[in-house]
Amino acid sequence: MAFSLNQGLSQSFGNASEYLDFVAYEKDDLATEIWRFTTAIPYGRNDINFNSKRQRLLKLLEECITRIKMAQDYANSGFKDEVLSYLQSHRELLQKDYVKIIDMKAMAEQSYSFMEAYILAQEMAHQKMEASQQAYEANLESFANANNIEINDDEAKLSEKMKTSNEVFGYYNDLYLIYFKVFINEIHLMDAIEQNDVDAIQLIKDALNKAAKEGLKALETQQAYNGDTSIIEATGKAFKFFIEESKKTIPEITAFLILNEDFEKFRNTLDQMDERKRTNEQINEYNERVKEVNAGINTFNWITTELNESREELIDTLNKVYADFFARHLPN
Repeated sequence: MAFSLNQGLSQSFGNASEYLDFVAYEKDDLATEIWRFTTAIPYGRNDINFNSKRQRLLKLLEECITRIKMAQDYANSGFKDEVLSYLQSHRELLQKDYVKIIDMKAMAEQSYSFMEAYILAQEMAHQKMEASQQAYEANLESFANANNIEINDDEAKLSEKMKTSNEVFGYYNDLYLIYFKVFINEIHLMDAIEQNDVDAIQLIKDALNKAAKEGLKALETQQAYNGDTSIIEATGKAFKFFIEESKKTIPEITAFLILNEDFEKFRNTLDQMDERKRTNEQINEYNERVKEVNAGINTFNWITTELNESREELIDTLNKVYADFFARHLPN
């Protein structure tokens, strides 16, 4: 979308229809593009270009505001001020709300409270945009009626699309928070395994198991969205995976880590002894432990590889379910 900064400067209009055509040309495509940008943020989790897109839209918006300011209002109707108020509300959203949201996005997966705050900030921004759009459409309708102009419904009802998208995201957000309340334990569990922290693994494993079971119960009260149960079903499968992981896979991983930890302690004890004082029993035990650890390493590597691949597949499947859900229910 390209605009000329000179278009509309000191422009005057012969009738109300010409003025509405001017306003529509200046703002309609841009308003729709801003709305589409805001709806892409929640589920575009890996898009690193959100800030550059925001800045580009803000630049176009500033140019649009300048052109409308310099053009004459029609018959001192006050509609120009209403259009400018609408555009300035979008500018505030891009300058403040979505700067905050983009920053929060980078931190959201560090804790449940961060994710909850991030989602709340999105919902509040979406509601502001919808309210602003509704106010503009009411003013547009009033101006058109006063001047006997018929408005194309497709052009006048962006607010209905916003309302629908906000409902879709509200449904998704509720389910995602149920999922993330469980998944944050999985994130902490992987960190503990990476650090070989057996005590932390034991605690988080139990917390994951409990959270996943509670998550399954929470899903029982969730309703389908227009008959679509895809997110509920996919989330339930994820919770069952976490339960099985905590019951079976993690204890196997923990058993090896304990075995290896005990071996390291035994080896350090021997290393600190005078070689002449080591008994045959100690040397034989050391050799046996080496065999156990070497065998355990192969099993550990296989288990962790399988677990990582299964988890990656699970997350990919969830993301696809989310994307397909949005494709089915978000308005174009």
